[in-house]
Amino acid sequence: MTIARLIAAFLASFLFVSVAHAASVTSPDGKIVVTVDVDGEGVPYYTVDHDGKHVLLKSQLGFDFTDENPMRRGFKVVGETTDSADTRWEQPWGERQWIADNHNELAVTFEQGDADHRRFTMRVRAFDDGIGFRLEFPGRANKPVTRIAQELTEFNLAEDGTAWSIPGGDWNRYEYIYSKTPISALSQVHTPVTMKLADGTYLSFHEAALVDYSGYRLWRVDGLRFRTELAPSSRGAKVVRTGAFHTPWRTVLIADSPRGLFESNIELNLNEPNKLGDVSWVHPQKFIGIWWDMHLNHWTWNSGPNHGATTEHTKEYIDFAAKHGFRGVLVEGWNKGWDGVWFGNGREFSFTEAYPDYDLKAVTDYARKKGVHIIGHDETGGNIANFEAQMDASFAMDQKLGIEAVKTGYVADAGGLISCNADIHDPCKGEVFEWHDGQRSAQHHIAVALDAAKYHVSIDAHEPIKDTGLRRTYPNLVAREGARGAEYDAWGVPKNPPSHVPTLVFTRLLSGPMDYTPGVLSLVGRDNTPIPSTIARQLAYYVVIYSPLQMAADTIENLAKYPKELAFIEQVPVDWSQSLLLDGKIGEYAVIARKDRNSDAWYIGGVTDSTPRAPAVSLDFLDPGRTYTAKIWRDGDGADGLGSQDAKHRIAIETRTVKEGDTLAIPMAAAGGYAVAIVPAKK
Repeated sequence: MTIARLIAAFLASFLFVSVAHAASVTSPDGKIVVTVDVDGEGVPYYTVDHDGKHVLLKSQLGFDFTDENPMRRGFKVVGETTDSADTRWEQPWGERQWIADNHNELAVTFEQGDADHRRFTMRVRAFDDGIGFRLEFPGRANKPVTRIAQELTEFNLAEDGTAWSIPGGDWNRYEYIYSKTPISALSQVHTPVTMKLADGTYLSFHEAALVDYSGYRLWRVDGLRFRTELAPSSRGAKVVRTGAFHTPWRTVLIADSPRGLFESNIELNLNEPNKLGDVSWVHPQKFIGIWWDMHLNHWTWNSGPNHGATTEHTKEYIDFAAKHGFRGVLVEGWNKGWDGVWFGNGREFSFTEAYPDYDLKAVTDYARKKGVHIIGHDETGGNIANFEAQMDASFAMDQKLGIEAVKTGYVADAGGLISCNADIHDPCKGEVFEWHDGQRSAQHHIAVALDAAKYHVSIDAHEPIKDTGLRRTYPNLVAREGARGAEYDAWGVPKNPPSHVPTLVFTRLLSGPMDYTPGVLSLVGRDNTPIPSTIARQLAYYVVIYSPLQMAADTIENLAKYPKELAFIEQVPVDWSQSLLLDGKIGEYAVIARKDRNSDAWYIGGVTDSTPRAPAVSLDFLDPGRTYTAKIWRDGDGADGLGSQDAKHRIAIETRTVKEGDTLAIPMAAAGGYAVAIVPAKK
């Protein structure tokens, strides 16, 4: 064969153009258009338009592997299918009872022109408020195991703007204060990452259904071109899969306002339906706990003279819970293993053996008689191998004792999860270290959910992998942390700033519930250091920060000092039929309304940053023709969340009669807020 023919054959293999025209899918309202094709070098790509404007320019797709050639170019389109859905489904618990799933779908199959003719399919779903897509691989008889070195999915933004983000892949996992920067100044950030383009379009990048795959961080390659950067693995390959598989859904929320982001259900809709069957044993609830005293250094997790988890202390908390209507009492530090260095270690933790001064059976028996349930605590110190070896016995013990929920913990550096040098169900053959957001961690969290479900135990994971909507598939994954919570108000330097929660609403909380642990009514941390908050703001958190497990985090002695404020915490629900953003700006303020799932009552929470404000919000969501009584807990005259303790605790409690269409403009002090209970008037 001549050199000319060799060159021609090479070009024919790698530089041909697709035999099919570009395929596209449009959202049901016609505003979002996703186009999929290959370029002149056979590189698969997609684009996204919104309201006739470019949002994502040509964004490439592809993969690098550890043991085979890349899948980057030389592709053609060999198949195209379409579908649509317009249904709704019910959450067993949640921020909304009913979820509408209305989307149009396009699936485009690409084939590479090499000797193996490798294929993958891009499946896109276009909703009115954004898109989700995943890449699907067929099984290969000649190569059953796929080892992904890197996923090359791009997000090539059409224009610059503002981003709210936390660093990705750093030591402290997801527990950072959000930064507000130009989009073009980002480096590697965790998702969800929220953006506002120069033309006013709001975007949020995340993923859904992270199952047996590595989580991704959004990495800016250059300019406004971003790429999925998969979390590392000890195995070299970041993802190892056998047979046919698909990536998680890559999601992009697209909206004209922050409200469009807040009210999106895309990530839930992209998860599989409930696999656990009857989950009536999952109980959304409020709880108190042996916790804040440890963060204040008054008590200790480890054994000794100041040990917090004693039988005596726990019974006192049970009595308080019974008196004030709290279903749960969290007990941390009850089990052996806390003595010594456990951070990023966890080798000595037992999840069935209590310290001698904590009588587990006596405590759970006492709680049962009082109508209270103990919430267990299984801190692993990041040692998932040790926990997996014991978790079945631990959850079986929990069920026997009537412990219906367990708070798990993974306190270690981001790359410090201790795993076995073997598959998840094999005996440990030596320790290796994995990342909190890697494939091994994704496998672990689902294994925990499934094992706990066998014993009707719900999970509240702290220092977890990020939330990607898996609570739809495994409804016992009721809550998780995965962000900077209230413990930083005890000892953090700095403490959570006033802008933190108004930012979380439009970033981390877009991915799902967060156990922020609110309700520190004393407003002081360790060594009496002041917390930037008013007391009314602490009440607002119960509406603003969604979680089906809500803690009144302060000590019972402090909670008892504020009976009028505690009354709101006792009253506010944790399970909702509707959730609405009434007004808000990212990082500045948020006003949220939620309707109780079990009554016709509504609750409103408002928080602001360091700027006092009184946004006017309409009550147009109330039933027409009905009269309601609104009880308001607001910042009092002279209140200041950045001022003295007296100024922080100034509160006004008042009652108004309201109806549909009325307007509320309740003033919020600096670092302040308010809470409102709106109950139908008695006839």
